[in-house]
Amino acid sequence: MASIKVMFSPSSAVDREGTICYQINHDRKSRRLDTDYRLFACEWNEKRSMVVVNDRSDRREAVTAIREQIAGDVERLNRVIRRLDGNGLSYTATDVVDEYRRYVTECCLSHFMAGLISKMRQNGRVRTSETYMTTLNSFRRFLNGGDIGLDCLNAELMEAYEAWNRQRGVSSNTISFYNRILRAVYNRAVDNDLIDDRRPFRHVYTGVDKTVKRALPLAVVREIKKLDLTRIPSLDYARDMFIMSFMLRGMSFIDMAYLRKSDLTNGYITYRRRKTGQRLTIAWTKEMQAILDKYPENKSDYLLPVIRTPGINDRWAYRNVGYNINYGLKAIARMVGVTMPLTLYVARHSWASAAKAKGVPLSVISEGMGHDSESTTQIYLASLDASVVDRANSLILSSI
Repeated sequence: MASIKVMFSPSSAVDREGTICYQINHDRKSRRLDTDYRLFACEWNEKRSMVVVNDRSDRREAVTAIREQIAGDVERLNRVIRRLDGNGLSYTATDVVDEYRRYVTECCLSHFMAGLISKMRQNGRVRTSETYMTTLNSFRRFLNGGDIGLDCLNAELMEAYEAWNRQRGVSSNTISFYNRILRAVYNRAVDNDLIDDRRPFRHVYTGVDKTVKRALPLAVVREIKKLDLTRIPSLDYARDMFIMSFMLRGMSFIDMAYLRKSDLTNGYITYRRRKTGQRLTIAWTKEMQAILDKYPENKSDYLLPVIRTPGINDRWAYRNVGYNINYGLKAIARMVGVTMPLTLYVARHSWASAAKAKGVPLSVISEGMGHDSESTTQIYLASLDASVVDRANSLILSSI
């Protein structure tokens, strides 16, 4: 089995720092692995081969950090050696160094997450890949643009990351979202035997706060629907997409954007939720058709006037249009005296709230919105007849 010795090479100049290196010994042969760590001679104990931290020194924090980095490097080298020994094949000290350098790259948070993100995109999980990239960018900002090994994530660091987010005014649910994604990445690395599980997320928030109610009363939805916005086409369009989402049982905007003309047959829209894959059927009403008729026929294969130009980046078009709609809804909110942020997602909350107010059973609301629940994942029941949900929808639409 190979051995590791931490060595200090002092500078030829008395007042300059020396360097730390590692000597890998195996089968009577040695290989040197240099580092960027710099120490003064007084900060190194030659007999014990260890860093000396002087609590009164102004370099205390820097020297302590070097000591911790050395400990992490030695742990990685030992992990590499255990792997090589476990393979049962002969190896050299050079093999240890080469494998260590490869392992350091693989274990890097950015490198590891980039690999996961790439696979997600290849598998069509574009939205998920974007959330992983957003999380990675957030953590990079926390590290001042730097990077870190997955095996360096610890409870103290994750608590510091959470505190940093809170100081920036990030909501608890968003913090939890970031933490859960980083935890999933960390667990994947553990499953791949890259690192040992040190449970770095045990003291940070990974729950979900109760969402602030974002539903509009039916009277307000009706007021929005009746606004005369013919002279402001951008707001007219934003209002129409908001009402269309409401009429389509609170359909999410991404599902609306990707509805295809072929999804509308015999008076029914049939589609699969992009979030869950659940198949839903909605009766196409004259009110929905009236909104669609206001706009020129879509030249693309999509039904609604969201992604309109064939051959462009669909994802870019959907996001850009959604941003513009939400921007327009802010102006509409001021027109009707709504003080809370008005977005397309409010239409989804509003439909659910309206259905509940009309006495529609919770099971029908859940079915109508395509919600998954613990009960439906445990026991597969026969789906509710679409007509039951459509009758519930009719009750709501007749009220606006």
